Amino acid sequence: MNALAAYLPVRPAASRFVAVRGMRHHLRVWGDLDAATPARPPLVMLHGWMDVGASFQFVVDALAALEGASRCIIAPDWRGFGQTDTPSSTDCYWYPDYLGDLDGLLDAVSPGTPVDLLGHSMGGNVAMVYAGVRPARIRRLVNLEGFGMPATQPTQAPERYARWLDELKTPMPLNTYASPEAVASRLQKNNPLLRPDRAAWLATAWAQPDGQGRWEILADPGHKRTNPVLHRVEETLACWQRIEARVLWAEGDRSDLDTWFGGRYTKAEFHERLRNNVRCFETEVFSPAGHMLHHDQPEALAERLKTFLDAD
Repeated sequence: MNALAAYLPVRPAASRFVAVRGMRHHLRVWGDLDAATPARPPLVMLHGWMDVGASFQFVVDALAALEGASRCIIAPDWRGFGQTDTPSSTDCYWYPDYLGDLDGLLDAVSPGTPVDLLGHSMGGNVAMVYAGVRPARIRRLVNLEGFGMPATQPTQAPERYARWLDELKTPMPLNTYASPEAVASRLQKNNPLLRPDRAAWLATAWAQPDGQGRWEILADPGHKRTNPVLHRVEETLACWQRIEARVLWAEGDRSDLDTWFGGRYTKAEFHERLRNNVRCFETEVFSPAGHMLHHDQPEALAERLKTFLDAD
């Protein structure tokens, strides 16, 4: 792949760092925070697992093509990803920490005004729970393929704890790559719908030189360890029931939960949870698109976002 063919951002981001909970968090910021208003508050975009805030660049550019560059958009890197600090102890990553980090980030960037919150995958799961825990802080909520997790049973706990204990004794390396072109090829292998120019641009946002002639992913390997605490779906749904914001749910027509959960959790089960526990929501299916629908269909997603966010 020719590096000269990389995507050229229309609306480049500025980097900003804020201190939250004893760590330095990296934000990509498009626009002026001081220009945000209650009618058009900051749009905060939360990336998914093994991703970075730069992942939203294509959607940001597509929104700018529709409405100009007036909207302030913020995309943080989660702890242990991108340019945000990695915690000193990473035996595993605890889900409540993401809520704590998000709460602190919103205190820093929009302390007195509710925000529009968008999350993809893991970021969508965090956004849904947070919007129920802090309903007054969210004006609009967008969930891109944050399906949640299968229900668990207490009988699974001994095996889960044992697996975690075993993994604590096992290094969790991440693959390195010979070049940014090799990183881009890996991204396209993960997502065959990803355009080559977008893959080339993402490669240098998703990875960096390791000082030994290789390229390493900007992620702490500790993210790969099993979380010893079972997911309690009843607690998650109790949070969803407290969401006051209007919700837009979006998914790709080619995404397949069986790839992740092997039949233990289906799209039909997710949609039942959504219907039974979220008061005001809309849905949209994008085609052709997989799990990374913001890479596959950024223009169509931007059109839907503009309509949803600007509605009375």
